[in-house]
Amino acid sequence: MPFGLHPLAIEDCLTFDQRAKLEEYPGHVFVVIHELTFEEGDLREHEVHAFLGKQFLITVHAESCRRIDNVRAHVLGDDSLHPRGIGFVYYLLADSIACHNAAALDLLAEKIDVIEDEIFNVPQGSALPLVFRLKRALGAARRTLSPQRDLFSSLARLPTQLVSERTAFYFRDVYDKIARTSETIETSRDLLSSVLEAHFSLVSQRTNQIMKHLTVLSAIFLPLTFVTGFFGQNFEGLPFSSHLLMWLALLICVVLPPAMLFWFRHRKWL
Repeated sequence: MPFGLHPLAIEDCLTFDQRAKLEEYPGHVFVVIHELTFEEGDLREHEVHAFLGKQFLITVHAESCRRIDNVRAHVLGDDSLHPRGIGFVYYLLADSIACHNAAALDLLAEKIDVIEDEIFNVPQGSALPLVFRLKRALGAARRTLSPQRDLFSSLARLPTQLVSERTAFYFRDVYDKIARTSETIETSRDLLSSVLEAHFSLVSQRTNQIMKHLTVLSAIFLPLTFVTGFFGQNFEGLPFSSHLLMWLALLICVVLPPAMLFWFRHRKWL
């Protein structure tokens, strides 16, 4: 095999649907991590495979990765990094991806703040589809970064020549960044849950207001319906029939609605 790569590692490398993991083989290590990108309300995952050997670092990815290109240009342009070893070069890549993931989660958190303002200002439910998309995205990000955090915890104390004790300290820094990103995910999930609860509370309150107004209208029209129904009977010899009672009925129809509204406001039902 070229570079002495293990067949099982190569077989895993051909499949881009794996969780973050670290596998040790004789003479090299196979690592899988994920890069997160937040675009148009969706959180995309970009899987990056890497083989770490004593004299080589091989990365495999389905799409172009700017972080890999930047680290490659940095290493080629700085000869002082060569004595640091392959482990340190991979640290530069892992640190760049960890920072990019943190920035993606920060953008998602900002989007949540915007959605929160929209829901409180216009509580018609137009932002609900995006809220559920973000909840699914955060769930996927948590499933992605949780094993990745354990991976760098193991890599920081990997007892091989590929990662020196000096380089292990740097991987601990990557671990801390991923841990903070995981905390951001949990905070964002809690905030989204609070936004949903606030939205449903506003909708319920709005429904209650509508029902209250409809109840007030029904209460106002109920006595009016009785008065007009009684004096509108179409037969001769209506009891109490007189012009005075007719004008009294009209007066009741005019005075009763404002009087009831005044009473409702006095009782603070409106």
